[in-house]
Amino acid sequence: MENPHAERQAVLLERILKNASACTELIMELNHCVEEILEANASVKVAADLVTKYRKNVQYNLEAMKQETS
Repeated sequence: MENPHAERQAVLLERILKNASACTELIMELNHCVEEILEANASVKVAADLVTKYRKNVQYNLEAMKQETS
């Protein structure tokens, strides 16, 4: 005589494993998409870094000019 609880647990475990596998696949696809986005935005990041450094240099020079004129 088979245990009905064991059969039910086996069915539930199979569903859990199937859903976990599907979830893992989707997470891997999401990671791949994020990597593509990061690669596509790499040049934007470089440009943003350059602009930030330029702004800091301009601010520094403006402050230095103010001190010279004072």
